[in-house]
Amino acid sequence: MSEPSNPFATKPSTGRSLEKVVLGIFRAATYFVLLCGLAIFADIVLKGLPTVANAFKTTSTFPYVTNTFLFEAPESLYVFEHEGKKLEMGDREFRAFREAEEAKAAAAKQPAPKFKPESYVYSAGGIWPCIVGTVLLVVGSMSIALFLGVCSAIYLNEYAKDGPVVRFIRLAILNLAGVPSIVFGLFGFGMFVIFFGWNVSLMAGWFTLAFMVLPVVITASEESLKAVPKGFREGSLALGATKWQTIRKNVLPYALPGILTSSILGIARVAGETAPIMFTAAYVVRDKLPWDVEKSADFFFQGVMALPYHIYVVSSKIPQNEYTARVQYGTAFVFLGIVATIAMSSIIFRNKLRSRYKW
Repeated sequence: MSEPSNPFATKPSTGRSLEKVVLGIFRAATYFVLLCGLAIFADIVLKGLPTVANAFKTTSTFPYVTNTFLFEAPESLYVFEHEGKKLEMGDREFRAFREAEEAKAAAAKQPAPKFKPESYVYSAGGIWPCIVGTVLLVVGSMSIALFLGVCSAIYLNEYAKDGPVVRFIRLAILNLAGVPSIVFGLFGFGMFVIFFGWNVSLMAGWFTLAFMVLPVVITASEESLKAVPKGFREGSLALGATKWQTIRKNVLPYALPGILTSSILGIARVAGETAPIMFTAAYVVRDKLPWDVEKSADFFFQGVMALPYHIYVVSSKIPQNEYTARVQYGTAFVFLGIVATIAMSSIIFRNKLRSRYKW
């Protein structure tokens, strides 16, 4: 006798078959996006890593080794023939080499050698001023955004009464999150650079980038505050604590992991923006580092170089060749490493807070 069929078994149907097909399409699309992302990262790593790795050289002073690409400023590259060899030198090295050869020829009472080098802008030296400027822009803007965003989220969630005005404010915050970055750049240029008179400076860039990422910080911080159980507030208030003491001691510590999540999202957006800093903070070339100023106040009111803007300039504003391509991929590789390091630090700190504050 045949075994009775299971009445609860899934029966094949057109709808279920179609559902499997749609699920397969979604899975394939997800894997395709992941593969595209991995291909881009692999391309940057494979082409950018040699630029950084080949830039190590020994020095006569401590620590006796340095990396010219990471710790020197951008220079023009000179490519020329000398004694049957093809040489590549940065601007400073080429000038020193030419002076040494001219002095050698003068000592031997021979005519000075003539060099006919081909020059390539920004294809020698390194990106140290760009690294410093990028870190300063990210840290400064995220500090401002987190302070203003957390304060706004506390007010909206803990103090403000739900009504048409508060709902309108929340809607405006959500709409601001979708505004293109170029609009924030023009706003920062008009408000901070011209109206406030800050010129192209770190301060103007900080506030422009902070306002750009502020909607994300406010929304994520408010959701984190809502996730804290009301019993924490009621118990604290019942024991005689004030409203602010309750928020500071019993709400904010447990909402910090979610707030740090917003900082991770903000870092990823702030670090990669080019349009806002193009109008408010970034210079194409700046020889001095930000702390090389006469007055301490001048530190905040000077422009800086930045990695995304440097990539933009090297990729689109100068003639392209094999030397500029090397700089492009090397800069992109270092840029990804810096963003990943800052984001990873936030993730580690967030995980520590999660393990510390549990309910």
